[in-house]
Amino acid sequence: MALQWMILACVVAVEAAVAALVTLPVPRAVRGQIVALTSLFLQPLSSVIPFAAFQLLDIYWKKEHRLMCTSEICTAEERIHFEKSMFKAQRNVILCVSACLLYWCIYRIVKFNKDIKALEETEKRLKEE
Repeated sequence: MALQWMILACVVAVEAAVAALVTLPVPRAVRGQIVALTSLFLQPLSSVIPFAAFQLLDIYWKKEHRLMCTSEICTAEERIHFEKSMFKAQRNVILCVSACLLYWCIYRIVKFNKDIKALEETEKRLKEE
């Protein structure tokens, strides 16, 4: 079960690196290459959205069907196990939400850069006429 969270953590790390790379102040020629390369990777990376959504549903289902340890009957070990599982679930929710949010940020940044490039080309074409 930990493999899926390791994969999602690696995807989030890659998305964070790409988001940092796309937002770096670089010359226009380099920025164009970075945006073109990133836009090629956006289509395959979109699979992270349903994967993260499925993981969120899994966390919700496990939370609803988890044995609650809030009464006096629970031993210290059971209470520690319950709290530990709650912390892991909260961490995993943050991981899923950050994966989706980072993907959306990268998508919007790339789209804005493409729109700016298209507007610059239109302006250049109109000035030549």
